Amino acid sequence: MSTPADLKYTREHEWVKDNGDGTITVGITEFAQGELGDIVFVELEEVGFDFDKDETFGTVEAVKTVSELYAPVDGEITELNEALEDNPELVNEDPYGEGWMIKIKVSDASQLEDLLSADEYDDITS
Repeated sequence: MSTPADLKYTREHEWVKDNGDGTITVGITEFAQGELGDIVFVELEEVGFDFDKDETFGTVEAVKTVSELYAPVDGEITELNEALEDNPELVNEDPYGEGWMIKIKVSDASQLEDLLSADEYDDITS
């Protein structure tokens, strides 16, 4: 299983990439997509949606189950991965690349410090 060292992680199995411009990109981890199985639908809140850390920003529907997606920080959605609408399987095929879900304008950058490193995330999934 791959856990890229340049990303941060949540206990709810989201990954976070700091884009260096006050925004982050968020998706679910390889571990999460593997546990869910074949993803058939991704539903996300709209661009402009404001939320608090740990608030739900969408759901992922797989053959086995439906799983909620949780915001890793306070912020506002600035972009959605439109490709997931027609190709939700991108989350299974490339969870850290083409399978990203949303971009967020971060309200409180200090919250990024609370996220897990790759090693810390590996500890909770092994």
